[in-house]
Amino acid sequence: MLHFPVLRWGKAYESLEKDTVVHFATGEPICEVSQANGGLIERDMRKARRARDLLLEFSIEELIEKLKKAGDLFTDGEVPVGDSGVQTPEDFVKAQSASTGLPEHMCRKNMAKNAFVLQNLDKILDALTRGLDMELVSRGYGTDAAGRKLSYQAQTPVLGMVLPSNSPGVHTLWMPVIPLQIGLVLKPGPQEPWTPFRMAEAMFQAGIPRETIGVYPGGPDAGAAVLNACQRSMIFGGQPTIDRYAGDPRVQAHGPGYTKILFGEDQIDNWEQHIDMMVDSVLVNSGRSCINCSGIWVPRHGKAIADALAQRLGPVAPLPPDNDDAALAAFTVPGVAKAVSDTIDNDLNVPGVEEMTAKYRDGDRFIEEERCSYLRPTVVYCESAEPPIAKKEFMFPFVTVVECPQEKMLDTIGQTLVGTIISDDEKFRRDCIEATHIDRLNLGPIPTIQLDWLQPHEGNIIEFLYKGRALQVAE
Repeated sequence: MLHFPVLRWGKAYESLEKDTVVHFATGEPICEVSQANGGLIERDMRKARRARDLLLEFSIEELIEKLKKAGDLFTDGEVPVGDSGVQTPEDFVKAQSASTGLPEHMCRKNMAKNAFVLQNLDKILDALTRGLDMELVSRGYGTDAAGRKLSYQAQTPVLGMVLPSNSPGVHTLWMPVIPLQIGLVLKPGPQEPWTPFRMAEAMFQAGIPRETIGVYPGGPDAGAAVLNACQRSMIFGGQPTIDRYAGDPRVQAHGPGYTKILFGEDQIDNWEQHIDMMVDSVLVNSGRSCINCSGIWVPRHGKAIADALAQRLGPVAPLPPDNDDAALAAFTVPGVAKAVSDTIDNDLNVPGVEEMTAKYRDGDRFIEEERCSYLRPTVVYCESAEPPIAKKEFMFPFVTVVECPQEKMLDTIGQTLVGTIISDDEKFRRDCIEATHIDRLNLGPIPTIQLDWLQPHEGNIIEFLYKGRALQVAE
C-alpha cells in the first residue's frame, strides 16, 4: 500500500505512528500517512531560515519559471509520490475522489485550477503588487517607476498552512509563496494528502530545492505546532476557528464565506434573467467552497425566486463519483450530514420560513449509505431576515432566499466574503463599494464562484507576508 512519509524539509521520514486513509464508499485502505507530532515540527522550524536563504539564491523570475514547469508536471506528468514510484494524473484524480468524496470531474477541475495559477504566477504577482518591480521585493528596497523610494521586509522565512480536506481549490492560496522567496510548511487535511504531496514533488522536479518545503501530516497538535512555530500562517475551519484567531496578525484564518447575491429594487423584476447565474453560484463544486452562494437577498419576489431555484436544484441526486454529471460530493465523516440535516429541520420550525425543494425531489434531503452520506440541495425561503436560518451556511448546495428592503440589506446581511450586486442604482452600488463587511465585490450578474486571479481571493498574500517600511541608504 502507498505510504506518504513526513517530508522534513524535503527529506522523507517514516514515523512509528501512521494514519490510514480509506475509500469513502468501500472502506478499502488507499494509503498510509506518517504522522508528525508537535515536538518534531517545532524542532524542525528552528531551521526555517534556511528555506528563505536558499530561495534568495534564485531571482523571483527564475522561481516563477520553475513554478510554471511544476504546473505542467502537476497536471500532466508522472510525479514521484510516497514510496509507490510515480503517480499519473489519473491516479491522482481517482485517489483524491476516493478519499474526499468529491466526484472525479470536480477533482480534475480543481487540478486544472491549481495548475492555471502556477502557469500564470507572473501576471498574478504583477497584479497583486500593483506592478511593483519584483527585484525591489527580492532586494528589500529600491526605487519604483515613479522614482519613489520603497522598502519591503519579509515578515517570516516560511508560511505555515493548516489545510482542510473539503475543497482542493484552496491550495491556490499558497502557490505564489515560493516565488516570493518564502518557504512552505504544509499540514495536509487528513483526507486530502494528495495535493500537498504531489505539488511539493512537482516543485522539486521543477528545480525548487527540497529544503524549502516541509509537509507534516498529523493530528490537531501538528496543526497547533505549525501555527505556533511559524511567524505567518493560514488555517481553514469553521466560525469558531475564525473567532479564535481574530486579531492575531500572525494568522490568516479562512472559514465560512456567507457569500451572497443582492438584488436592488431597480432589477428585482428581471430576476428570471439571472436564474442560471444563481444556480451556478449555489451548485458548482457541490457547494463546498466559501465562494458558493448561501444567501440571495431580495426586496420582493422571494418566494417565486426560491421556487424557481428549487425546481432546478431539488431533483439533483447523488451519482457515482466517476459519472461526469455527478453534482454532489459525499460526506465522509460519520454523523456530520445527519447533524446538518437535523439542524436545518429544526430551523424550519419558525413562522415565515419554508423549504421549497422538498416537493421537487424524490425522497429525503438526507441520504445515508453504508459508509458515507449525502445531502441533496436545499432552498429555503425566508419572508424576512429575522429567522436564524436566514444567515446560515452549510457545506453542500444550500441557499436561503431572504426578503429584505433594499435600504436595510447592507445593515443586515452580516459578514460576506463575496457579494454579487444586481443593480444599476448608483447610490446602492456606491454603498456596496463602501461596505467594509463585503470582501470581494461583483457589480453586475457575475456568479459568486467566478474568480479573477489577478485580484486577491481573500486577503492579499503580499500584504500578509511583506511589510512596507522606511529604509534610507547613504549615498
